[in-house]
Amino acid sequence: MVDCSRVRTTHPTPREQSMLARGWSSAAGRAPLSAATMAAKFSSQALWNSSRRMKRRFVIPRKGHWSYKPCSSAFDSNGCRNGGITSSDIVEREYADLNLKDLYGAGQIGRVRIRQHVNPLGSSFSVPGEVPDWDDVFNNSKLPLMVDIGSGSGRLLIWLAKRFPESRNYLGLEIRHKLIQRCQFWAKEICLRNIHFLSCNATISFERLVSSYPGPLVFVTILCPDPHFKKRHHKRRVLQKPLVDSILNNLITEGQVLLQSDVLQVAMDMRDQFDLRIDVLKHIDAIDDSFSCDEDGWLQYNPIGIRTEREIHAEFEGAKIYRRLYQKI
Repeated sequence: MVDCSRVRTTHPTPREQSMLARGWSSAAGRAPLSAATMAAKFSSQALWNSSRRMKRRFVIPRKGHWSYKPCSSAFDSNGCRNGGITSSDIVEREYADLNLKDLYGAGQIGRVRIRQHVNPLGSSFSVPGEVPDWDDVFNNSKLPLMVDIGSGSGRLLIWLAKRFPESRNYLGLEIRHKLIQRCQFWAKEICLRNIHFLSCNATISFERLVSSYPGPLVFVTILCPDPHFKKRHHKRRVLQKPLVDSILNNLITEGQVLLQSDVLQVAMDMRDQFDLRIDVLKHIDAIDDSFSCDEDGWLQYNPIGIRTEREIHAEFEGAKIYRRLYQKI
């Protein structure tokens, strides 16, 4: 049932007004309709179309549904969304020291339109990614390696690479090629030699890429991956059993895996797959009591030190972030 109080009044478009003035009829050979009849027809159709749009876009989901987000944290006392500040503004502030916004004007690289979800089972993503020359992409290919599976915009890895230039190398794996182009452009402009991005399907490419790296794999992150909500699309989710096995086979002892999502069902799915490997993994709170979890076992804060873009957007809307941090034993 659509709340009609939320349906906007829709007026005829200029084309519809012209049709009204001419007494247009859609059926050939039929007598022209009167202006009153046409106006009623357009008004009824406009209300139906508008109500369908409103139902799809703006009806607030029930509490308990995965997309339910309380609105109180997103609006100030005057009813304005955080005083006019958007989540994109917060992203720019959090990553301000990278000065990436100054690079937006460089050709077509700056602002990139991306698809919300990509089908990793498509034929174009069924071929494993090419292994790069590690000595060519990294200044020191023997450094410990961090891999971010589904690196997205790459800001998180770029921030880490700039802050810790001598301690680790950083590898971002992302299925969206346009994002990889921009990430590589940014890394080159900032003159970072301890970071690299690859466009590939991580589910089938991880083993081939990481096993060829000369140094140790010490940290793997899967942060807010594409949820693929429909049950028949769950097989498209990035974390499948072969990837779990590849991560654990290549991770060194005391290496860590961080899982994170703003969608509870996705977080639980990832957690369940790693909880099955208690023979080689322990959750961090069982090893280090300085890490605290809530009553459901979710880590209460981000251990990296900076939030991802998706994390910022989700928390801006009042969503909870679900995290698990595992360590290999």
